[in-house]
Amino acid sequence: MDKNITDLIYLMSCALNETDPDPKIASDIDIGMLYELCRKHSVSALIYPALEKAGIQSDDFSQAFHKSVRKNILFNIERKAITDEFERQGIWYMPLKGIILKELYPNAGMRQMSDNDILIDPRYRENSRDIMLSRGYKIEHYDTGYCDEYMKPPVLNFEIHIRLFQYESDSIVSKYYENISDKLLSDGVSRCGRRLSDEDLYVYLTAHEYKHYSGGGTGIRSLADCYLFIKSKGDDLDWNYIDLQLSMLGLDQYEKKRREIAMKLFSHAEPLYLSNAEEEDVMMYIRYGIYGTSEKKADTQLEKSMSSGQTKLGYILSRAIPKPSYIKEWYPFFRKHPLLLPAGYVLRWIKALTKSRNKVKSEIHALKKHR
Repeated sequence: MDKNITDLIYLMSCALNETDPDPKIASDIDIGMLYELCRKHSVSALIYPALEKAGIQSDDFSQAFHKSVRKNILFNIERKAITDEFERQGIWYMPLKGIILKELYPNAGMRQMSDNDILIDPRYRENSRDIMLSRGYKIEHYDTGYCDEYMKPPVLNFEIHIRLFQYESDSIVSKYYENISDKLLSDGVSRCGRRLSDEDLYVYLTAHEYKHYSGGGTGIRSLADCYLFIKSKGDDLDWNYIDLQLSMLGLDQYEKKRREIAMKLFSHAEPLYLSNAEEEDVMMYIRYGIYGTSEKKADTQLEKSMSSGQTKLGYILSRAIPKPSYIKEWYPFFRKHPLLLPAGYVLRWIKALTKSRNKVKSEIHALKKHR
């Protein structure tokens, strides 16, 4: 395994366990290459405390950490204002993913946040839009898919979810989370705030991570999230319940391997020794970065299609002319005007040739590989 990768894992382990790095290892770090790798995985702020303990000075890492601290403070203030308005209007809501996971990290700001995700009562989608607009946010997209995205320059980005996963009629995960309100508990501190039990939260986080892992890929920060969750809550979790839910979702084997990798990488702040098979498992998280790649996603989509018996021509047609329900999901206008649906396909093709050119190129490349 590349030395920069082993240095990254070692420093992440030191930071997560709040231990001092070995001076001999620290003295041989290529700080420039390390920063590029950290930036790709959004862990620059995470390892900054370990670098500081090692006496390594770097403006790039220092700026990343302090920027993350400031951004988290801004998110916390703004999220409180938004959820106060949900409370006033009687809209139940539940913070998701990074909002919860960041609290498990040793220091504030260690987990960098690109956005904040909140699940709300889907009956109040329009109300949430009005709340966000009243607070000066611009709509990035609304009423398309399972969440709405709002931006307020320079750094605030909120995704307001009406579902946890995109609805797909053939998806076990989508069906499992279709009635999520049945699993919600009071957060214990507010009238409308909701939460999942620790067991259901772990199942959801695993399902969400797998969506990315099996699609465009996901980065090594996912393993740090897993490690800290298990370290914080593992002894108190009902693993029989978790195993049953993950088995129902077909994710039990994935979860087991992911957990084993995470615990091996970060349980001890010491140089790591991995077998060839373990190295390849780790590289599945390293090579695609925090948000994955369009190339990996295109390969995955095509492989899934081929394995289900679909021909290459059938795949092309399904992407160029998807089901009407797909057009209605992503182009709300055609829900009210179904007779104009053919225009929705034209809009989709125009978008493919303008805003989504990189995705289209990735799919064409994937098709060329599968002769």
